[in-house]
Amino acid sequence: MAAITAIVLLLGTGVAYRVFASRWQMSEDKHIKLPIPLDKLPMQFGDWTGADLEIEAGTEIYMKQHFADDYVSRRYVNATERIWADVYVVYCATRIAGILGHQPRICYPGNGWIWDSTTPSRFVTQSGRTVDCLIHCFHKPAPAFQQVYVLNFYVLNGRITLSEKDFSGWFGRKLNLAGDPARYVAQVQISSTSDLSPGVLASQMADTIFAFLPDEKGLVAAADASRGATQAEGTDRSNDQ
Repeated sequence: MAAITAIVLLLGTGVAYRVFASRWQMSEDKHIKLPIPLDKLPMQFGDWTGADLEIEAGTEIYMKQHFADDYVSRRYVNATERIWADVYVVYCATRIAGILGHQPRICYPGNGWIWDSTTPSRFVTQSGRTVDCLIHCFHKPAPAFQQVYVLNFYVLNGRITLSEKDFSGWFGRKLNLAGDPARYVAQVQISSTSDLSPGVLASQMADTIFAFLPDEKGLVAAADASRGATQAEGTDRSNDQ
């Protein structure tokens, strides 16, 4: 009898999941939103000044079809040092394994780049936090003769990981039917033709990127800071009156 009950419950759970998943797919807005969108990341980090980069229409369609809930693509230029780097941050919470197609060793070769090497590395943020990352090197053959270095790591539910295996299984492919923004994976990718520029920029802005993402407790530091600033402004206006 217990075995029969367990089978009935399992079948019922499966049916319920398919019903909810179907409703989710039919929803006009199935994206899970961050408290503060990634495009609100500052345009200025020290001597680095940013400008938004346009994403190709085909890439944007691919991202939407593969559950990219939020993203930012931006070039930062350091006029003082005469260096630049492109920053790409994508956040997936609806179905976190959707981010797998964005990994450098799939995305870059798909756009004509040839992979040369992948090297473990790390950088230190402004707050003193050490962050592990991978540096991927690609090139384009003649007549382009281009070289690019891509710093890449993931933030999985608030912790750093370098392995796609951590979110590529059944758990990662499951729809986030609860709409929980703290169940997510975000990819942080910084690239340049200079092998040093990605790490320099990463050390400048990583703390701010982390503040936009839920930490391991599900808290978003940037949202808390924004609420605190709003409350302080309201208090100041009350005092002025």
